[in-house]
Amino acid sequence: MIRLFHHPLSAPSRFVRLALAECELTPELLEERPWERREEFLLMNPAGTLPVMIEDEGPAIVGAWAISEYLDETRGFALDEHRLLPASAERRAEVRRLLDWFLVKFNEEVTVYLAEERVIKRELSRLGQDSSPDSALLRAGRANIRTHLRYIDHLIVERSWLAGDRMSYADLAAAGALSVADFLGEVPWQETEEAKDWYAKLKSRPSFRPLLADQMRGVTPPAHYADLDF
Repeated sequence: MIRLFHHPLSAPSRFVRLALAECELTPELLEERPWERREEFLLMNPAGTLPVMIEDEGPAIVGAWAISEYLDETRGFALDEHRLLPASAERRAEVRRLLDWFLVKFNEEVTVYLAEERVIKRELSRLGQDSSPDSALLRAGRANIRTHLRYIDHLIVERSWLAGDRMSYADLAAAGALSVADFLGEVPWQETEEAKDWYAKLKSRPSFRPLLADQMRGVTPPAHYADLDF
């Protein structure tokens, strides 16, 4: 049995959920609110970050990067030529580069701004903390996402998928990150065609369906969020 500590607005958590589904694994999802600093969770991961995965009685596997490598080492070969982390060193390097781009750079420049300012600060206020949204950070997140969409457009023009001719972890990480912004209605899809078509391919996969069913108190996704045809 696999247990996954996650949050709907955590892009790395969404990436791992997609990766698990592509490996035909159905975890028990345990929603964690890292800003609450729950003691039991901090004992598993003192950094207090998501996601955290536990398989059977094994140790906690902390972070999207470590979990994706674990899945490749334990399930990747079962996927044969459709491995999410390619067999060749050169292609693996490119997938890992893009994983870093979307799990770190995109997350810091877009997801954190949008999710924290629009939702998490509201949750903190419920706990009695003085947390007012910063409109400057919201504007920064909205400007930054356009840069990332243009980069996806650039990659897709040259390739069938983000890292090459097959779907990989890179696509799942990017789609997971974009899905958070889309859940918040913050993706300007009208400004991009290539990225929108690429995202639609990912969105129509069975692995994406649980993400499209996500719900969160105080957040109403746009009508197109769960629409496979936008």
